[in-house]
Amino acid sequence: MANQVSIKNRSAYYEYFIDATYLAGMALLGTEVKSLREGKASFNDSYCIIHQGEIWLKSLHISPYSHGTVNNHNPDRDRKLLLQKREIKKIQAKLKEKGYTLIPLRIFQNENQLFKIEIGLAKGKKLYDKRESIKKRDVERDLKKYIK
Repeated sequence: MANQVSIKNRSAYYEYFIDATYLAGMALLGTEVKSLREGKASFNDSYCIIHQGEIWLKSLHISPYSHGTVNNHNPDRDRKLLLQKREIKKIQAKLKEKGYTLIPLRIFQNENQLFKIEIGLAKGKKLYDKRESIKKRDVERDLKKYIK
């Protein structure tokens, strides 16, 4: 089987509390798929919105394909996410609560070699919560060091 690609948004778990996660398909162009197979994507400042009953992924940067021609894709275009309507309604109801946002967590290939994205309903962390996360991570690292 081919190499499985998985691109993670590492800052998401540091910046937010993730309440629920959803798997969605992505409407991609051919050169975007080829670029994702090379692992060329950046989650900097990317987020999801609901517009007219559809979920759109904003500001996810997928670098242009290196062997692409003049028909290469726009790296920062908005991409449609594919979810069932009942899931979208559930997400939309949760987003109406104060403080919730929808962020991408990771992009990966499933067993059929299709690219999927994991999105999460998240609430922002305060500064003291971030310090707690750092402290917890350091303790876990020290424990692993002493166990080995």
